[in-house]
Amino acid sequence: MKTLAQFIQQKRDNLGLSAKGLAMQSNLPLETIEEIEAGKDLFLSVTTRQALAKVLRCNPDEIKALEKDFTTDFVSPQVIESLKELILNGAGGLKCPKCGAPLVTRIAKLYDLEDNLMLHAKAHCSKCAFHITE
Repeated sequence: MKTLAQFIQQKRDNLGLSAKGLAMQSNLPLETIEEIEAGKDLFLSVTTRQALAKVLRCNPDEIKALEKDFTTDFVSPQVIESLKELILNGAGGLKCPKCGAPLVTRIAKLYDLEDNLMLHAKAHCSKCAFHITE
Protein backbone atom coordinates (compact mmCIF):
# COMPACT_ATOMS: atom_id res chain seq x y z
CA MET A 1 0.00 0.00 0.00
CA LYS A 2 1.25 3.46 -0.91
CA THR A 3 1.81 6.19 1.60
CA LEU A 4 0.44 9.69 1.13
CA ALA A 5 3.99 10.90 0.40
CA GLN A 6 4.55 8.25 -2.28
CA PHE A 7 1.16 8.94 -3.89
CA ILE A 8 1.76 12.70 -4.14
CA GLN A 9 5.31 12.21 -5.47
CA GLN A 10 4.22 9.67 -8.07
CA LYS A 11 1.29 11.78 -9.30
CA ARG A 12 3.56 14.82 -9.48
CA ASP A 13 6.28 12.89 -11.34
CA ASN A 14 3.72 11.47 -13.80
CA LEU A 15 2.69 15.02 -14.68
CA GLY A 16 6.32 16.10 -15.06
CA LEU A 17 6.12 18.59 -12.22
CA SER A 18 8.81 19.49 -9.73
CA ALA A 19 7.88 20.06 -6.10
CA LYS A 20 8.21 23.79 -6.77
CA GLY A 21 5.95 23.48 -9.84
CA LEU A 22 3.31 21.65 -7.81
CA ALA A 23 3.52 24.32 -5.12
CA MET A 24 3.09 27.11 -7.66
CA GLN A 25 0.19 25.48 -9.51
CA SER A 26 -1.63 24.52 -6.31
CA ASN A 27 -0.94 27.91 -4.67
CA LEU A 28 0.58 26.16 -1.65
CA PRO A 29 3.90 26.96 0.00
CA LEU A 30 6.81 24.83 -1.23
CA GLU A 31 7.45 23.95 2.42
CA THR A 32 4.01 22.31 2.60
CA ILE A 33 4.71 20.15 -0.46
CA GLU A 34 8.14 19.19 0.90
CA GLU A 35 6.67 18.21 4.28
CA ILE A 36 3.95 16.09 2.66
CA GLU A 37 6.47 14.34 0.41
CA ALA A 38 8.86 13.83 3.34
CA GLY A 39 6.07 12.06 5.23
CA LYS A 40 5.85 14.73 7.94
CA ASP A 41 2.31 15.84 7.11
CA LEU A 42 0.08 12.79 7.29
CA PHE A 43 -3.26 14.57 7.49
CA LEU A 44 -4.17 17.49 5.21
CA SER A 45 -6.67 20.30 5.53
CA VAL A 46 -9.61 20.18 3.13
CA THR A 47 -8.26 23.22 1.27
CA THR A 48 -4.82 21.66 0.81
CA ARG A 49 -6.32 18.34 -0.28
CA GLN A 50 -8.57 20.02 -2.84
CA ALA A 51 -5.77 22.18 -4.24
CA LEU A 52 -3.49 19.16 -4.66
CA ALA A 53 -6.21 17.01 -6.18
CA LYS A 54 -7.02 19.67 -8.77
CA VAL A 55 -3.40 19.98 -9.94
CA LEU A 56 -2.66 16.24 -9.68
CA ARG A 57 -5.85 15.41 -11.60
CA CYS A 58 -7.27 13.04 -9.03
CA ASN A 59 -10.22 12.89 -6.69
CA PRO A 60 -9.67 14.44 -3.22
CA ASP A 61 -11.00 11.17 -1.77
CA GLU A 62 -7.98 9.33 -3.24
CA ILE A 63 -5.72 11.58 -1.18
CA LYS A 64 -7.90 11.40 1.94
CA ALA A 65 -7.84 7.60 1.83
CA LEU A 66 -4.05 7.68 2.33
CA GLU A 67 -4.05 10.21 5.15
CA LYS A 68 -3.45 9.21 8.73
CA ASP A 69 -4.15 11.19 11.87
CA PHE A 70 -2.45 9.64 14.86
CA THR A 71 -2.67 12.64 17.18
CA THR A 72 -5.89 11.66 18.92
CA ASP A 73 -4.50 8.15 19.57
CA PHE A 74 -1.84 9.56 21.90
CA VAL A 75 -3.07 12.76 23.51
CA SER A 76 -6.42 14.22 24.52
CA PRO A 77 -8.04 16.71 22.14
CA GLN A 78 -7.90 19.37 24.89
CA VAL A 79 -4.11 19.11 25.13
CA ILE A 80 -3.78 19.28 21.35
CA GLU A 81 -5.98 22.40 21.17
CA SER A 82 -3.95 23.99 23.94
CA LEU A 83 -0.71 23.28 22.05
CA LYS A 84 -2.21 24.72 18.84
CA GLU A 85 -3.10 27.95 20.66
CA LEU A 86 0.41 28.19 22.13
CA ILE A 87 1.99 27.69 18.70
CA LEU A 88 -0.26 30.30 17.08
CA ASN A 89 0.62 32.73 19.89
CA GLY A 90 4.35 32.27 19.26
CA ALA A 91 5.27 30.13 22.25
CA GLY A 92 8.63 28.43 21.92
CA GLY A 93 10.34 25.56 23.70
CA LEU A 94 7.26 23.33 23.64
CA LYS A 95 7.65 19.70 24.63
CA CYS A 96 5.96 16.62 23.26
CA PRO A 97 3.06 15.59 25.52
CA LYS A 98 3.79 11.95 24.69
CA CYS A 99 7.53 11.61 25.34
CA GLY A 100 8.75 15.04 26.53
CA ALA A 101 11.16 15.62 23.64
CA PRO A 102 11.24 19.03 21.93
CA LEU A 103 8.45 19.79 19.47
CA VAL A 104 9.34 21.20 16.07
CA THR A 105 6.66 23.80 15.41
CA ARG A 106 5.60 26.08 12.60
CA ILE A 107 2.62 28.10 11.46
CA ALA A 108 1.33 27.23 8.00
CA LYS A 109 -0.12 30.18 6.11
CA LEU A 110 -2.82 29.03 3.72
CA TYR A 111 -5.57 30.77 1.82
CA ASP A 112 -9.17 29.61 1.57
CA LEU A 113 -11.16 29.66 -1.64
CA GLU A 114 -12.06 33.32 -1.05
CA ASP A 115 -8.38 34.32 -0.63
CA ASN A 116 -8.64 34.81 3.15
CA LEU A 117 -5.44 34.05 5.06
CA MET A 118 -5.77 31.10 7.41
CA LEU A 119 -3.10 30.23 10.00
CA HIS A 120 -2.67 26.59 11.00
CA ALA A 121 -0.53 25.32 13.84
CA LYS A 122 1.72 22.41 12.89
CA ALA A 123 4.13 20.45 15.04
CA HIS A 124 5.94 17.15 15.16
CA CYS A 125 8.00 15.55 17.85
CA SER A 126 11.75 15.37 17.31
CA LYS A 127 11.76 11.86 18.79
CA CYS A 128 8.44 9.99 18.60
CA ALA A 129 5.53 9.78 16.13
CA PHE A 130 3.45 12.52 17.76
CA HIS A 131 2.40 15.34 15.45
CA ILE A 132 -0.20 18.08 15.19
CA THR A 133 -1.87 18.96 11.91
CA GLU A 134 -5.02 20.85 11.12
